[in-house]
Amino acid sequence: MCEIQTIKKEIQAIKTLFLKVTEIIPSFNVTDPSILPYGLKPHTRSISWIAEQVITQQTKFHNSKLKIQSVDIDMPDTCLHDCVIIKNNEEKFYVNIKITNAEIKANKNDIAAVEKLYMQYKSNSSYRLNYAVFGVKFNNTEVSFCKNAIHVFSPQFLPIYVT
Repeated sequence: MCEIQTIKKEIQAIKTLFLKVTEIIPSFNVTDPSILPYGLKPHTRSISWIAEQVITQQTKFHNSKLKIQSVDIDMPDTCLHDCVIIKNNEEKFYVNIKITNAEIKANKNDIAAVEKLYMQYKSNSSYRLNYAVFGVKFNNTEVSFCKNAIHVFSPQFLPIYVT
């Protein structure tokens, strides 16, 4: 199978997997509403890391239900990916989770660490990073995942300019 077909297959497998994760946990409360009586400011910065943890930990916790072998979530802070999903002994998915507010107009975001990404590809030719972007909605202290706003893509297909 050619590289592009492999990447397309991985993207679809990752999206299907994360759609199943959002069926398991469609929403979560960040805190007790009495602690934040006016709710969370609907800005992804306020919940990004927590949402990423919910997604990766739920994927790891439900690995057998999701029909995957395992999920490694113990990544250093400097790592390009948030988790490694091992579907079987031969299929590994390196995934970076991103969170976006599904209720606002999409804006152009940049991918950080382009130089680091280049170096990783150069040193490990089998490394294929995928970004999984989850659209969320805010309701007071509850955060809901929007199934129609989950997008998975490979940075290999993005026009990246190094200056």
